[in-house]
Amino acid sequence: MLELPLKIDFTGKTVVVTGAGGVLCGTMAKAFAQAGAKVAALDLNEEAVRKLAEEIEAEGYVCKGYKANVLDQEELENVHQQVSADLGPCDILINGAGGNNPRATTDNEYHHEKKEGQKTFFDLDPNGVDFVFKLNFQGTLLPTQVFAKEMADRKSGCILNVSSMNAYVPLTKIPAYSGAKAAVSNFTQWLATHFAGTGIRCNAIAPGFLVSNQNRALLFQEDGTPTPRSNKILAGTPMGRFVEGEELLGGVFFLCDDKAASAITGVVLPIDAGYSAYSGV
Repeated sequence: MLELPLKIDFTGKTVVVTGAGGVLCGTMAKAFAQAGAKVAALDLNEEAVRKLAEEIEAEGYVCKGYKANVLDQEELENVHQQVSADLGPCDILINGAGGNNPRATTDNEYHHEKKEGQKTFFDLDPNGVDFVFKLNFQGTLLPTQVFAKEMADRKSGCILNVSSMNAYVPLTKIPAYSGAKAAVSNFTQWLATHFAGTGIRCNAIAPGFLVSNQNRALLFQEDGTPTPRSNKILAGTPMGRFVEGEELLGGVFFLCDDKAASAITGVVLPIDAGYSAYSGV
């Protein structure tokens, strides 16, 4: 009898999820808890992760919420100690914290089409650009330094980073975010190589276009019809639709399963409804 390669069972595993106050990573936290894991939900928004943990525990699963700034190593170390005391050593680290900032975003897609009063590439705030790179890159590096050390000592563990389709092909208007996510993809490969002899696997997912509270106004008009930018996205997506947040879970579970993905490290998995496969013609 064959031993099937994928069993959705993370019983006994401690999973740390950064950015769990957001919809996508909050969904991942719920999914891991339902799959038997003990989940530590980390976010700068303490109220959001405390509420998330209460909801998960009310359903009979194990989750605790912790306030954590992924750019503050001392705070992360303190949270690490709390998680270890509450749930045990980290087995799986999901680096989900990240995001963009208006100060690092242009108003116009193409410079020759600029209009009076628009923020152009030349008006980008260096501090805003710096923040976006720190949040996405250092916000992945620092939690890894804190939580992966015990993995290296135990010679086992899994790290999953959250990159983006922007890392493959940059989108107009968001140069800092695209560059920062490209750095996350590169860092994923670096980590996979660096930790290859320790038993730690490191991979990433690259979500396609999802509708969230942060980008809803960019994708849909007030009457619910798609914006011009939304129409461009859908025209470049072979499946002709946006990705649902829960559709990330299969790839997440697969890459974090030590049996199913035992020989997989250093990959960035697109979950994008075909966007990365389409040339436009």
